[in-house]
Amino acid sequence: MLTSIYFKNNSYDLDSESKQKLDSLSKLKSNLTFRIFGNASSLGSEDLNKKLSDQRAKTVGEYLQKQIGKNIKLSGSVGLGISKQINDNSTEILQAKNRRVDIFIEKTFAAGEKISRKPHPSFFDIKIEMMKIKDTFSLPDVNFIGGRHNWLPKAKPRLYQLLKILRDNPTLEVELQGHICCDYENFDGEDQDLGTFNLSFTRADFIRQFLVKMGVNSERIKAEGQGHLNPVVYPELTEEDRTKNRRVELVLIKK
Repeated sequence: MLTSIYFKNNSYDLDSESKQKLDSLSKLKSNLTFRIFGNASSLGSEDLNKKLSDQRAKTVGEYLQKQIGKNIKLSGSVGLGISKQINDNSTEILQAKNRRVDIFIEKTFAAGEKISRKPHPSFFDIKIEMMKIKDTFSLPDVNFIGGRHNWLPKAKPRLYQLLKILRDNPTLEVELQGHICCDYENFDGEDQDLGTFNLSFTRADFIRQFLVKMGVNSERIKAEGQGHLNPVVYPELTEEDRTKNRRVELVLIKK
């Protein structure tokens, strides 16, 4: 699991919403390890942002240390400065997403132990009239090259199938949710083509761009990145496991 705490510009103070979130984390009952990473937007000097991210991580770590029980271990805290940007900081909204502390929550697994989650129902196998708003569906075969937002060859016929469904049902509105595998040191994976740490988003958005280019109204399609949350398989022990997690799922918004 991963959760993030957000900060105002040039601040490392926790607001009431952040404290509530940290209080909830401290009450988790499983035996867990928390790893804490501070981040900053690109405003200001690199040295200033490194110190600011360090202080944000330290503030979160100290607050949690006072709340957690013996079942939770804090595995240090570190500030990453501006090295893990998840967007281009071109607007205040995007800058705010980079002013954050990421808390990675890990369960200890025995050697060879693996969780396999049942995939969501396929969007291609259910009649539209049977679908419910806010239901999540899988897009079978829509998987991606490691570290990139480009899909594997077998995804192409599925994407044309998705295009046909959207064309045949012009009132449908959907949200595409991207996922990654393996990178548990960052908020999201690095898109090797773009150099940003929002690979799960760029995967979903690449599909969105394809659909829009093929004539689907852009207002009908949203793209969101889920990072490495909700993996189908964890931990990934084989290339097949990794491929399963490099995916995009679909949430029905309107029909």
